[in-house]
Order: sequence, then structure tokens, then C-alpha cells
Amino acid sequence: MKKVPLEVMQALDLPPFEAKLTQSATNQPLIWDGLRRKHVVLTPEEWVRQHVVHYLINNLGYPRGLLALERGLRYNQRQKRTDLLALNPDGQPLLLVECKAPSVAIDAAVARQATTYNQTIGAPLLLITNGLVHYCWRVDFATRTNERLAEIPAFAAAVQL
Repeated sequence: MKKVPLEVMQALDLPPFEAKLTQSATNQPLIWDGLRRKHVVLTPEEWVRQHVVHYLINNLGYPRGLLALERGLRYNQRQKRTDLLALNPDGQPLLLVECKAPSVAIDAAVARQATTYNQTIGAPLLLITNGLVHYCWRVDFATRTNERLAEIPAFAAAVQL
């Protein structure tokens, strides 16, 4: 496998990390995914997802063992996948993250997709990001309300919500 120059992906509004990039035999760029413990195809959405994972672990104190990538869920008889799910210490959903490529605007359709997934998941925190723009909400299922948060809560604060 050959090395891939880091310049192939754009800078994001998330702290940089030491990405382990390489290329497949077919010259497809790959990035090492420490959660899945394998190289995955480096798409713009994957670039955002890996940045979010590293930000949650390294900057906000989310335990690596409580993060799940592309977890399956069923919605309206369809199989869907969440981009990233952080669990609380009891293994219950805490933070659902929907990642988009930087070129994808975070609009009402994207918000609907994330909230629809979260109706099945039931996470009290919801984050939607394209790596450049981030929206985080606290979701109160009992009152059916959402509160937009100024920032993504650190793990210690999130488990207290």
C-alpha cells in the first residue's frame, strides 16, 4: 500500500489529528479507523466522521469503548445505519451523530433524517455536522422538545443531562 498525501482532504472546523492514510491496490485512498480496527475508504463523509471520533475521544473525553460506528437500525421496514453513536456507561444511547461531507449543506432534510433515526435510537443528544458547520441539540422525548446547544457537551457533562 502506498501513502496518500494529507492534502487530498480539506481542512475542517474540528481539531486536526494524525490520520493514517494509505492507498489500496486499486489506488483508492484509505484511512485507518481505530474503532473498526481496519482501513476504510476515505470519502469526504468518512473524513468528517474520523475527525468527529477523534474530537469526541481526545477533546471531550468520550471513552473509545462507548463509541459505535455505522450501527444498524430499522426504520419503516428499511435497514439504515447511524454514522456514529456514543453510549453512556450503562450502554444506553447518549449522543447520535450524523455526518455529511463538507460539500453537503446542513439543511432541513438532513435534520429530518437525523431526527427520524433518533426516534428509533432515543439518544438525548443529537449532533449533525459536515465538518464545517455543527448543530447539537438536547432532545427531550417526554415533552417532545429540542434545545439547541452552543457546543457539543463533554462526556462528563453529557452523562449528567
